[in-house]
Amino acid sequence: MEKTTTKYISVIGAGVCDADTASIAEEVGRLIARAGAVLICGGLGGVMEAACRGAKEEGGATIGILPGVERGDGNPYLDYVILSGVGHGRNLAVAASGDAVIAIGGGFGTLSEIGLARKCGRPVVLLGSWEIWKSGCVPEGIYLANNAAEAVELTINRP
Repeated sequence: MEKTTTKYISVIGAGVCDADTASIAEEVGRLIARAGAVLICGGLGGVMEAACRGAKEEGGATIGILPGVERGDGNPYLDYVILSGVGHGRNLAVAASGDAVIAIGGGFGTLSEIGLARKCGRPVVLLGSWEIWKSGCVPEGIYLANNAAEAVELTINRP
């Protein structure tokens, strides 16, 4: 069986966000789709919905891993909906399912996904998200991006 080379990029962030953050997330989604990667997210609103909207505008594929058991809770830009039924526990599935993770803004749920992604060995790109330092340095596997293009570039071109 041939191994797939398709990249899966998880986009994480708050379920409610301002217009500027939504615009950034939408651009990230568009760029992920243009790169031929699949966008994975928590499937709800805010950053997740904006990123999915951007990906769909470019003809990309989207997957939402929802916390509950109702497909109707997902945003309208999802191609595939996975019902976890485990509430915030679904953050592990979102973090682990991407070959890399882009964090856009976010609250404590996003912070948990950042930590889980690193525990799974996934690189994490922070775009206007948490400032994470260890002994005065950005920890290994955490990358800082200044804009959507840089964030996607840092995830797509990883082995």
